[in-house]
Amino acid sequence: EKAVTMEVKVYVGNLSKSTTSEELNTLFAQAGAVTAVDIIKDRKSGESKGFAFVTMGAQDEADKAISMFNTHKIGEQELKVNIAKPKE
Repeated sequence: EKAVTMEVKVYVGNLSKSTTSEELNTLFAQAGAVTAVDIIKDRKSGESKGFAFVTMGAQDEADKAISMFNTHKIGEQELKVNIAKPKE
């Protein structure tokens, strides 16, 4: 029997404002299937708030992404990557 794959959201913090969702998609695809990239933007300015959520296809891919990219550097910025906490 095939286990139902649960998508897992990963929080990615300390992004440079210039980092694009394409760049994040390319980076995280090294760890597994990326089903969504959502860079959180300021409503007024449309500028990146410096963090994003990347949805991975499965828990093991999310774990791999965290071990690969937590403290990974994009330019001068050292990424913070962990499992996204559900909204309270």
